[in-house]
Amino acid sequence: MLKAFVAGLRELGYVDGQNIAIERVLSEADIDRLREAASELVKHNVDVIVAVSTTAAGPAKQATSVIPIVAIGMADPVDDELVANLPRPGGNITGTSFLGPQLVTKRLQLLSEVVPQHSRVAVLWHPRAYNDRTMVGMVKEAEHAAHALGIQLQFVPANSPEEITSTLSTTTRDGADALCVFPSPMLYAEYSRIVGIAAEKRLPTIYAAREGVELGGLMSYGANLAHLARQTASYVDRILRGAKPADLPVQQPTKFELVINLKTAKVLSLEIPPKVLALADEVIE
Repeated sequence: MLKAFVAGLRELGYVDGQNIAIERVLSEADIDRLREAASELVKHNVDVIVAVSTTAAGPAKQATSVIPIVAIGMADPVDDELVANLPRPGGNITGTSFLGPQLVTKRLQLLSEVVPQHSRVAVLWHPRAYNDRTMVGMVKEAEHAAHALGIQLQFVPANSPEEITSTLSTTTRDGADALCVFPSPMLYAEYSRIVGIAAEKRLPTIYAAREGVELGGLMSYGANLAHLARQTASYVDRILRGAKPADLPVQQPTKFELVINLKTAKVLSLEIPPKVLALADEVIE
């Protein structure tokens, strides 16, 4: 995402070290480190703060109400109390959203079509990934979808990378037939670990982002986060030219991609239905 964002800036004429200085602060999704990083950037009086995900945008907003903040890939900016509304954010934050809660139903539907015999789906989630309202919204969406599809859900929380292994160990012990991974910056950073465990447990898994499939997961449905990052660069350009974040609508993706890994499907002895394959934007063979 960071590489895509920098590439987007370059396309607009900004070259790091020549006519723009990019100061990178990485945090491993640690909220305390994010708060420290935001405070450091405010002290340096930067022109714009770019926050990758809601997790980083929250501490940045707490640190300053003056410096413009451009957030890449927010979940639900309104429920997460980052902006007043999407068309007119109203404060010092704008950026892009990947529509977190609204895509949960579609992922469970796709999973049920690929693994029709399953009756129990484990949902791996990070309860503190976003604001309580956003997390409650995702849980309710999943429960409504499960009721409509006639499946049972087993919510398995992970509050840290270290908990992922132990919490996923309970899924097969409790009889889960498939796995759905909720959106979360922490879980996204741990896709490699999750893919490995899912392969070991032979759990067909659907992810929120394509990177899970590229690493060997079965399928994903959601916005292309690299494209969102590249798209967000235009807002930095406009702000540096004098625009105010309050007047720049939060951009939402207009396209969502379904990516399927046929090699993984074969290993899991799954036959992907033709109608699902026809919907795929990319098939990894």
